Amino acid sequence: MRLTLIFVLSISLFGFAQDPLRFDEEVTAIQQKYDTIWDASKETIVFTGSSSIRMWGSLESSFPQQQIVNSGFGGSEASDLLAYADELIHRFNPNKVCIYEGDNDINSKKKPKRIIHDIQLIIADIWAKRPATKIVLIAAKPSISRWHLKRKYKRLNRKFIKLSRSDSRISYADVWSPMLVGNKVNKDIFISDGLHMNAKGYQIWYNTLKNHIEN
Repeated sequence: MRLTLIFVLSISLFGFAQDPLRFDEEVTAIQQKYDTIWDASKETIVFTGSSSIRMWGSLESSFPQQQIVNSGFGGSEASDLLAYADELIHRFNPNKVCIYEGDNDINSKKKPKRIIHDIQLIIADIWAKRPATKIVLIAAKPSISRWHLKRKYKRLNRKFIKLSRSDSRISYADVWSPMLVGNKVNKDIFISDGLHMNAKGYQIWYNTLKNHIEN
C-alpha cells in the first residue's frame, strides 16, 4: 500500500515514473545482509542512493570508528529511494544519512526541480521519524559518459547547495569540484564504463566526506 501511494503521488505530481518495485530483489538482499551484521545498540550512519554508493566496496572499512550501512541500489533515482525509505533508511534508526541521488535522474531527463522535490520528501520523511537526524547531500558527480549533461548536473548541485543552507541539519558534500582537472573531468578516476569510479575516485569521495562523517 505504501509503495502504491508513493507511486501514485509521483504520477500525479510529475507524470509517469518508473515502477520502484523493479528494485524489490536488490532491496531484500540489502536487508538480509544487514540483518546479520547491524548492531541496533550502536549509532548508525546510512549511505544510500544509486550505484556510486552501492559500488563503494571499501566504504565500511574507510570509517572503522563508525557503524556504516551501505544501502545503495544500482540504477535508482530519488523517487525510488523515497519508495524504499523504510527498508533502506528507517529500519536502521540512523543518526546521519548520506544521500547520493540525482545522477540517474538527470540522465533520465528529469528536471532539477523535480529531483529536489523528491529529495525534500525523503528528508521530511526522515525527520518525521527522527527529527535530529543529520542529512548529507552528496553532489552529483561529473563523469566521462555523462559529461554532455554537465550543465544540468551543475544546476542540480546549485539547488543542493541552496537546500543545504535552508536547515542546519543538512550539509552539502562537494565531490564535483575535486573530480575535475581544470574544467574537464579527470579521466583517471573511472573504470572502463566511464561512469563508475575506481579506487582513486573513491579516495576523492573519502577525502570529501570524512569531515561530514567525523564531525
